[in-house]
Amino acid sequence: MNTKTLNTNSSRDLKTSKNATTVNGTTKKGSFFNNLPNQKTINPWGVVILVSTFILMIGSIFLVFDLQNDFQQFRTDRMSSTFGLIFLVVATGLFVFKAGFFIYNLFLYFRYRSIKSVSDEELPTCTVIVPAYNEGKQVWDTLMSLADSEYPEGKLELLAIDDGSKDDTWYWMQQAKKKLGDRLSIYQQPKNQGKRHALYRGFNLGKGEVFVTVDSDSVVKSDTLRNLVSPFVVNENCGAVAGNIRVLNNEKAILPKMLNVSFVLSFEFVRSAESSLNSVLCTPGALAAYRRSAVFACLEDWINQTFMGQPSDIGEDRAMTNMILKQGKYVLFQRNAYCYTNVPERYKGLYKMFIRWGRSNVRENIQMSKYVFTNFREGSKLGTRLLFISQSSKIIMSYPFLVFMLFFIVMHPILFISSTFVSILVLSSFPVLFYAKRYTLSESFWAYSYSVLYTFGLFWITPYAIATASRRGWLTRELAESK
Repeated sequence: MNTKTLNTNSSRDLKTSKNATTVNGTTKKGSFFNNLPNQKTINPWGVVILVSTFILMIGSIFLVFDLQNDFQQFRTDRMSSTFGLIFLVVATGLFVFKAGFFIYNLFLYFRYRSIKSVSDEELPTCTVIVPAYNEGKQVWDTLMSLADSEYPEGKLELLAIDDGSKDDTWYWMQQAKKKLGDRLSIYQQPKNQGKRHALYRGFNLGKGEVFVTVDSDSVVKSDTLRNLVSPFVVNENCGAVAGNIRVLNNEKAILPKMLNVSFVLSFEFVRSAESSLNSVLCTPGALAAYRRSAVFACLEDWINQTFMGQPSDIGEDRAMTNMILKQGKYVLFQRNAYCYTNVPERYKGLYKMFIRWGRSNVRENIQMSKYVFTNFREGSKLGTRLLFISQSSKIIMSYPFLVFMLFFIVMHPILFISSTFVSILVLSSFPVLFYAKRYTLSESFWAYSYSVLYTFGLFWITPYAIATASRRGWLTRELAESK
């Protein structure tokens, strides 16, 4: 992403990281976050969007109530046709599975516990790799936040790799090197080769027992690194750990506000549940940790990975996670390891990011299908298989539901609009309540608006990603306008 300056207006929980933190009984301060100003702004368009969302949902409730006879007739018509009956049976079966799976996830979520930081003596040596492309001054902010980590300096190695940037990224890396000295090593790729190749160079250069990858448009809290790597000490079968990703630029722009709430559900609920099964399906590129031995067990396969005869230049995080799971290793989530990352602020940048994620999801689900039903791990594998089935069902059913949705829109537009908004109200209330419980009520309502955006503006992502899964390209690397 091409952010040239750090957006210093972050969410409420980021502000708490400016305060003193306690590590092993010693009170210390994260100086990087102490320098961030605290500014709250109200976006009039945000207020309009939230109010409009509630008006549409409430109005739809009255419409659904008023059109009960029409809905009943629609159901009767569908039941009387073979296609409609088949679709109804399949949809009902999927709903029952999804409802049961949600209850299962709730159980797993309440069972989840993050691992507390181990002592300085127990902490492993750690190599942090920061690949950067056209990040400008943002890479300086990333490196400074890492340098402020509450981690023994003798055990921490910082590597920054410029992937052939066309802007002043290398200059800011050099400035960081001047400030941090021997604590930081910087390297420059001879040409732009992609994030995967930059990470590959870092893996081969790094000397740590644990590798940590951090995106160059992200910053971390002072206790993030020690919390992130502690599971490797506590659990010898742990092969990788996912960090807790939040949105950094979520104060002014509307899309980041929505994504901030969405990220909380995706990480603090979904990945907590996955972690209870030792099977987090994706360690995020913004912040992830890998055991050295697990990385080198699959490194050559990872760098040479192809899809339909083409080199894979996207989804490096999901691919690495998949290969480590295949080894029988555990992949865990650390809710107490926070990373704040910039996300697109405009629709074009957002949908291109989602297309990239969607293509990676399609590719890696295919790869996962090759081992998930084998004896790839000691102990129970049922939970991992259910996670795979849940993800795969979204892909498999994307086209049938797209066809049904388009048919519904053409034949019964009023019924479609009213029922869809009521469904959003019902289904999105859980993310709202979850975020409100974890953070603040006022921000939680963005879950409703995000669901409206996704339903009407991003519904085409998965079908398009399936159809174009073989295409290469990062898509958002040159999108200056995405910020």
